[in-house]
Amino acid sequence: MIMPLTTTRISPDWPCQVKTPGSYDWERSATRWLRELVPARYAGYPALIRHPVLLARHAQIQVQHEIRVARTALQTARADLPRLGLHEAAIEHTIKLYAAEVLQLQHIARSVRAVTEALAERGTAGR
Repeated sequence: MIMPLTTTRISPDWPCQVKTPGSYDWERSATRWLRELVPARYAGYPALIRHPVLLARHAQIQVQHEIRVARTALQTARADLPRLGLHEAAIEHTIKLYAAEVLQLQHIARSVRAVTEALAERGTAGR
């Protein structure tokens, strides 16, 4: 079977683990990637398995929550960590870690949004 070439433009935030929308098996690769972003117990729920766009929605919520947690950790680190008996070098390292995590999570959030939009377009195109 010859598959037609797709010329879909994808976002620079498109995750490298997910195939291009419209290509063979792209939805499966999207689902696999999204399942890595949610707690394992959510990935087994039948509604999330049958409807990848629901899984994507939950992944968006999950990542936004993680961003809030990382920001809170970053904002409170300088006040809270000395009370734990940590040396200044460890505190500075931890602050840099939290800052990097916020940036990484923001990138993941943009990637999840791009995948969600592609899954939603696929769903409305099939109607």
